Amino acid sequence: MELSLRQLMVAAVAAITFAGSAVAADMSDEAIAERIQPVGSVYLEGDAPAGPAVAAGPRSGDTVYGTFCVACHGAGVMGAPKKGDAADWEARLAKGNDVLADHAINGFNAMPAKGSCMDCSDDEIIAAIDHMIEGL
Repeated sequence: MELSLRQLMVAAVAAITFAGSAVAADMSDEAIAERIQPVGSVYLEGDAPAGPAVAAGPRSGDTVYGTFCVACHGAGVMGAPKKGDAADWEARLAKGNDVLADHAINGFNAMPAKGSCMDCSDDEIIAAIDHMIEGL
C-alpha cells in the first residue's frame, strides 16, 4: 500500500494539531491566567516599583568586565589585550595609566569609546581596566 504525499501531509497536520492541544489541555482559570500574564510591568514615577530595585552606585570592575569587556578582551578579538596576559598588556602599560584610561574612555584603534558601555562612568571603565590587569 502506497501513501500519497497528500496523505502524509494530512497525517502530519493532524499530529501537530493534536500535540498542540495537549499542551493547552489545562483550561482552568488559573492555568489560563498564567499563560496570558504580562511579561513585564510599567509603573509611573511616584508609584512603588513592581519588582526589586536596581542596585544604585558604581559597578565593580569585575561586573563591567563580565558584562561588556569580556566580549573582546576574553579572546583577544581584533588585537584586544586579553585579561591577565602580561605580554598583551606590556606595551600598553608602558605608556602609563593615564594614556591607557584615555584610550579606554575615548576609544583607540579598533576599540570603541568605553568599549560600547555608554552608561559606564569613567571610574567604572578604569575599574574594569584594573580588573583586567590585576596580578600582572
